[in-house]
Amino acid sequence: MNESNEPVGRSPSLLGTHLAAIRKDRGYSLRHVEDLTKKAVSNAYLSQVESGKIQQPSPNILHALAAAYKINYEQLMGMAGYISAGKKRGGATPKSSALAELNLSPDEEVELLEYLQFRRAQKEKSNK
Repeated sequence: MNESNEPVGRSPSLLGTHLAAIRKDRGYSLRHVEDLTKKAVSNAYLSQVESGKIQQPSPNILHALAAAYKINYEQLMGMAGYISAGKKRGGATPKSSALAELNLSPDEEVELLEYLQFRRAQKEKSNK
């Protein structure tokens, strides 16, 4: 740990990896997301979230990103640790992912997202 009690060399979090995968899937640059959020989320801040340097962005930031990406805000809140992951208000379990019932660990989810990014990049290269 360093002086600010942050682990040194922090790896991307599930939230950061998830947000990076969505941004890349949509073909958005960091600056484009900054524009989509009307500068509520700076490109530098989003880069830090995606890299794992910032692991718990504020609910306002998550709301702006959910709106820009057109994704579930409550899922982001769960990934950031603000609400119980996998639970929506009222106690219902969301069925938003085909993999939701596999009970993957956070590390496994990160690995799957990274693998998906790798496979999509390979496919994109082969289509050129």
